[in-house]
Amino acid sequence: MKSFMTLSFFFIITISLAQNNIVSEEIMLKNDSIQLPGTLTYSKTLKIQPLVIFIHGSGNVDRNGNQGPQYQASYIKQLSEVLNRNDIAFYRYDKRTSTASNMKFIMKELSFNKFVEDAKLAINKFKGDSRFSGITLIGHSQGALVAMLSSEAGVDKYISLAGPSEAFDITITKQVRIQNGDSLANIVESHFKELKTTGTIAKVNPSLMAMFNKPTQPFLISWAAYNPSEEIKKITVPTLIINGTKDLQVFEEDAQTLHKAKPDAKLVLIKNMNHVLKTIINDDDNSKSYSSPDFPLSEILVTTIAEFIKK
Repeated sequence: MKSFMTLSFFFIITISLAQNNIVSEEIMLKNDSIQLPGTLTYSKTLKIQPLVIFIHGSGNVDRNGNQGPQYQASYIKQLSEVLNRNDIAFYRYDKRTSTASNMKFIMKELSFNKFVEDAKLAINKFKGDSRFSGITLIGHSQGALVAMLSSEAGVDKYISLAGPSEAFDITITKQVRIQNGDSLANIVESHFKELKTTGTIAKVNPSLMAMFNKPTQPFLISWAAYNPSEEIKKITVPTLIINGTKDLQVFEEDAQTLHKAKPDAKLVLIKNMNHVLKTIINDDDNSKSYSSPDFPLSEILVTTIAEFIKK
């Protein structure tokens, strides 16, 4: 018992020292009137280290991976902390839609391409920074496509993390079919067809108004214009494709389809990892993990990313 206590104390001291060596900088980027507050963390003991820029998924996601009081998984913050301990710097920023003061400017021009502009702004901020040996762009979920389209700004490596393989309209229709059945999915499919054909939807089904409301329709058109399986073929830097076997939103088949489109990429399917990057043993915990930071981040994910970046 004494030996165990000594070992545990040593482990705690080691973690504490590692955390004390991490520098945190608050950085405000601006895309015209849009504010993009973010956090850069890195080891102060290293003169040069690789840098990750993380591109978030859909929704009003902040730099920690949270959305309002309901979704508090903190998966982006957790990933940054553990990669910092692996001597990898990390930059994460609030998505433009998570900052309330941005909304009056966002509504003037709703376009998927604005997310790409924001990501390129972050890349250009750190490109050429002598503190960093290279930039790895990690795109999560929707952000995987954003990162694909942003990589031309000049990055050294690219990681698709739970990235869909098909155009948005096809992906969301499949998700609705799985979760709500054929009846609603067929209406979603019909709405998208009308939207892509005419540029608008004459009469939106009341149960789908949150998705297909009038102001959002131009954004949906701009997003559905891209096919990730085609865009990934344009990536010229080393590429890693990751998906979890417990992901309820993006599936293993998506990762396999992306890999088929880009066979020189490395494909890793992580057992028991879900969409918010947590290890899920009991299926009942899958949805619960979206609302709590207490579920553990996948250790295999961390190892896989760290090894890819440092290779």
